[in-house]
Amino acid sequence: MLFDRLKRFLIVLEGAERGSPAAFSPGQAVVGRVVLELAAAVRCGALRLRALGAARVHWTESRSAGSSTAYTQSYSDQVEFLSHRDTLLAPPDNGEVTVLQAGRHEFPFTFQLPETLATSFEGKHGSVRYWVKAKLHRPWATVKKVKKEFTVIEPIDINTPALLAPQAGAKEKLARAWYCNRGQVSVTAKIDRKGYTPGEVIPIFAEIDNCTNRAVVPKAAIIQTQTFIARGAKKQKKSVVTSIVGDSIAAGKREVWHGRALKIPPVGPSILQCRIIQVEYSLKVCVDIPGTSKLLLELPLVIGTIPLHPFGSRTSSVSSQYSITLDWLSNIPEQPEAPPEYSAVVPSPTAEQSLAPPCRSELGAVLEGPFFAYIQEFRFRPPPLYSEVRNPADGCGWCGVMHPLLPGVVTLDLALQIDPNPPSDSIRPRCMTC
Repeated sequence: MLFDRLKRFLIVLEGAERGSPAAFSPGQAVVGRVVLELAAAVRCGALRLRALGAARVHWTESRSAGSSTAYTQSYSDQVEFLSHRDTLLAPPDNGEVTVLQAGRHEFPFTFQLPETLATSFEGKHGSVRYWVKAKLHRPWATVKKVKKEFTVIEPIDINTPALLAPQAGAKEKLARAWYCNRGQVSVTAKIDRKGYTPGEVIPIFAEIDNCTNRAVVPKAAIIQTQTFIARGAKKQKKSVVTSIVGDSIAAGKREVWHGRALKIPPVGPSILQCRIIQVEYSLKVCVDIPGTSKLLLELPLVIGTIPLHPFGSRTSSVSSQYSITLDWLSNIPEQPEAPPEYSAVVPSPTAEQSLAPPCRSELGAVLEGPFFAYIQEFRFRPPPLYSEVRNPADGCGWCGVMHPLLPGVVTLDLALQIDPNPPSDSIRPRCMTC
């Protein structure tokens, strides 16, 4: 029998750890091999490989068509993402079979994943799965099959303007019980951004006003919503990923959350591009009000795979942590001092030097390459800037000209600079680049 001679028949994918499926990204190459270990010689017809990836949904709903009639409605749909076929061991052209001798035989394979794939997912009413299947054909014998699943993770980069934008909202609710008005409860919440990755902490900034005559309890939770679509119908399943409970707020009191931490546990990323399966996340801030329904405020979240870059990214918390202060204005004196003399600030040159470009012979071996442009040195600093408060009738502090000014305006006057060492007329002008 074939199965008595076949000791091992398995698929090995590169990058896979023992006991866990290999993980790939869309557009990546999948490399592996099919391994056969035979205890004796075996006659084989062909060894074929197929890679598949698809999203499938299915659920049923019971419906009533009358008082005594009931039936079950079934909904199902499928989207194929990957389909690849390959023949690893082909039968000879003369119709003969291939004889594999006893021992270990390996058949390598490789194929490219499409650029657009949905992340692997397992839900109550649907799934997204990827696998590789090998079939060993033998004359007058059943086909031997082996299957190996692998994981695909669609990259979601949260370092985008849409996912870095802060999310905020506000809601209020009038608490009533037996037609009695018990007051109003309001909640305002804000988070730094929309995109997060598993393991990150979401700082929640919230303000809860309890204007009722009873104590209320604020809570916050991350909700996962799985949406399955088939034949125009939808089926949703919501679950709580993680949650925190705040302190009870007494009647007529207010509580403020200054960045209350909510850590994201290991969860699958958001699935937003699949036609029949969607996985979405949201942050819900709710207030339990005794005697009436809860006050719910929902902020959208996207769970990504590429974490926030430590540099070059923008979050709303950066701008909120700093403010502009104008304390330095108090240090400006009411009556500014007069501007200094130009000679007291800029000393006269100690010696005059020729501004003519040096000759090549004077430079010696300093310039071994081409003769570079000689740039004249700027020897004189500009005049100082000063400020004064004066009357329009006083004229300019430097030239005495009556400039049009508003009364009491702080102005800046610039002195004209005169070069005390003008260039000689005997110096021939030279181009700065020749």
